[in-house]
Amino acid sequence: MTDSTPTITIDLPPLQDHGPRRARALMIQGTASDVGKSMLVAGLCRAYTRRGLVVRPFKAQNMSNNAAVTIDTDAPPGPDGEPPRGEIGRAQALQARACGVAPSIHMNPVLLKPQTNIGSQVVLRGRALGNCPARVYHEMRQGLMPAVLDSFERLCAEADLVLVEGAGSGAEVYLRRSDITNMHFAERAGVPVVVLGDLDKGGTMASLVGTWLLLDQADRERVVGYIVNKFRGDFSLFEPACETITAHTSWPFLGMVRWFEDAGRLPAEDSLALARPAETTGGTLNVVILRLSRVANFDDMDPLAAEPAVNLRWIEPGQPIPAETDVVILPGSKATRADLEVLRREGWDIDILAHVRRGGRVVGLCAGFQMLGRVVRDPLGIEGEPGETPGLGLLDIETEIGGDKRLIEIDGQEQRSGCRITGYEMHMGRTSGPGLDRPWLLLDDGRGETRPEGAMTADGRVMGGYLHGIFGADAFRAHWLEQAGAQAARIDFEARIEAALDALADHCEACLDLDALLKLAR
Repeated sequence: MTDSTPTITIDLPPLQDHGPRRARALMIQGTASDVGKSMLVAGLCRAYTRRGLVVRPFKAQNMSNNAAVTIDTDAPPGPDGEPPRGEIGRAQALQARACGVAPSIHMNPVLLKPQTNIGSQVVLRGRALGNCPARVYHEMRQGLMPAVLDSFERLCAEADLVLVEGAGSGAEVYLRRSDITNMHFAERAGVPVVVLGDLDKGGTMASLVGTWLLLDQADRERVVGYIVNKFRGDFSLFEPACETITAHTSWPFLGMVRWFEDAGRLPAEDSLALARPAETTGGTLNVVILRLSRVANFDDMDPLAAEPAVNLRWIEPGQPIPAETDVVILPGSKATRADLEVLRREGWDIDILAHVRRGGRVVGLCAGFQMLGRVVRDPLGIEGEPGETPGLGLLDIETEIGGDKRLIEIDGQEQRSGCRITGYEMHMGRTSGPGLDRPWLLLDDGRGETRPEGAMTADGRVMGGYLHGIFGADAFRAHWLEQAGAQAARIDFEARIEAALDALADHCEACLDLDALLKLAR
């Protein structure tokens, strides 16, 4: 579907009466994007869960190409007896993990995955509806509100507390009529709101008072207080600002959350985080990742960033790939052909081919795997204009975009090391060609059989596959690093995330009065 398409079909399943609401709910809205809403909600989820409450996260609409695979509990099992999968924003999957539960399609009923500057793939309750221009989506999204409210009520029926995350700024009043995720949702769902400001950005006082000025009286009264986030320094110097904010808004000051030093140990929500990407120095292995225009699931790189032996660097447009690079990683992308054009425009294709001639290594993940082949075809125009784009030709494969989206969690083993690997697939392309006769991975199909996945060159220096999350497998990561000439630190990556979530919960407990916050939920 292209930008000229007038609409997409909304086919909602029958909505249910979930009875009286069990849970109390509290909503965290921000004064802007990237003020720390997702991380604060994750910390509160873990903190209240540790107190013995049944907690669930919820975000009505998320815009991110970082997604997670979930089980679609609404759909009947498939022919193999397995329930079908859906997808939600990775931030809500992390928040579910903080609650100690599996992620659900109802935690993020609407996910927008940007494919162009003016359009996104629309995912409703885990299922892709199609691609939609922003203006068309703006007009149609009120039709999604029944599903959003239904998903929210489902969570309220199973929990003691639902922590709701807003999107962007709650003060974008020009969007109020079609809003499904900020103040209009809060009104329809009857949820009190806490406004979160970001001191690290500056302008906190103006953004909080400005939010109050823009809201109508009913929405102002829906706000039960505000929190100042990402604070560093002597709070006594900022205290007069809080007095001024409260004097202008009448909103009570609910606390100040200091800068959380371990934030980089947790997956980032979306590509805004790449404006300040995690880069590491002091190691022996130089790994670069190309900053594609529609980069997706870039948290695939987090386990490598945790390794002291790895110098990890994102290469931005306008920068060449350094000659001293040992490994080039082509990450996932929501627009493979468009990002192949970006790659050529930047001259990265020339750099990569020279890197390979020098004996360097290349890894392609999902769309990056497709780019390593001879050609990527999109005859139906699923990701943009119909057509085909030449790939890098490093693997003897070709890809056609089309068919149902493959969403599945998988484990198996990596061929060269024999190490167990886990991860997930999330793609629409189908890849074929002689290069697949030398697969990178052997995956378990869940029925006791294995299937080959991906491809690699005979010397193992160029490899790629559809599996996201592969570097999270500790034994494989250690083997891969040693093959590349670096010493692995033997990190337990999953334990590292759990420790960071516990530290975040401790941080919230130390900075905020959680008993008082809980009393504000209703």
